[in-house]
Amino acid sequence: MKFVKQFCIIILISVIGEVLNALIPLPIPAGIYGMVILFVCLKTKLIKLSAVKDVGHFFIEIMPVFFVAPGVAILETIPTLRKYWWQFLLITAVSFLIVFFVSGHTVQGLAKLFGHSKSKKEVEKK
Repeated sequence: MKFVKQFCIIILISVIGEVLNALIPLPIPAGIYGMVILFVCLKTKLIKLSAVKDVGHFFIEIMPVFFVAPGVAILETIPTLRKYWWQFLLITAVSFLIVFFVSGHTVQGLAKLFGHSKSKKEVEKK
């Protein structure tokens, strides 16, 4: 019965995310709304972690199952991948570098903004 209650809490938050997605005209997936709502509820202690912890662990354990279908879809496209492999490799490498640099600069900017940046002198003293 405990699992059903925890599952119902997560489903309710997911439904709220779906409703927000329908009401707010932004290109944000409903799942993101749900995750943000759950995060805020957990941080503000509106929902205790123990109220969703066991079902959360269950979802994490079965997560690999959700990657089976995309894996099969990739296997079905092997002829296309063989034909254009170098283009996929180039796009992947360029995308990786863009994400790498943008993420690094974003973290550095946020660290400076919130005062968590350490100078080289401070690091060398330790």
